[in-house]
Amino acid sequence: MTALTAPRPAALLVLLGAAATVGGALIFQHVLGYVPCKLCLEQRQPYYLALPLAAMAALLPGRLARWVLAGLALLFLASAGLGAYHAGAEWGFWPGPSDCGGGAGPGPASVDDFLKTLETTRVVSCTEAAWRFLGVSLAGWNVLISLALAGLAGTAAARARRA
Repeated sequence: MTALTAPRPAALLVLLGAAATVGGALIFQHVLGYVPCKLCLEQRQPYYLALPLAAMAALLPGRLARWVLAGLALLFLASAGLGAYHAGAEWGFWPGPSDCGGGAGPGPASVDDFLKTLETTRVVSCTEAAWRFLGVSLAGWNVLISLALAGLAGTAAARARRA
């Protein structure tokens, strides 16, 4: 068993990777002003669940940590599936959800405020990538990161089983 695939270091790497990923998404939203769509917000949910689970796996004894790591591997495989669905909708491989309009926050307090909001509000579509790096959208990067975290957690769980 290598040092990085032992349960505790692997759990800490998964924790760090999940925190960095969701932290990056929050920076894109709150610092850079990218309003997330419905699918973007849904893709964050596995990361929010993974944070306490990975912390727990780092603290548990080997056998219990192995089960939590196996659960994390499955969670990140599901996360990769969510990201692949979103990326496929962005590329036009299949339609995105018909109700995808974004996460703009709480509604206005009055009708006048609502009308003013309509003048400046841009509906965020799940089928348009807001940003790409190396030709890959944030949803696509989520697929790659989720697969890496699933591989790390799954490998650590499998190797802990043999130890």
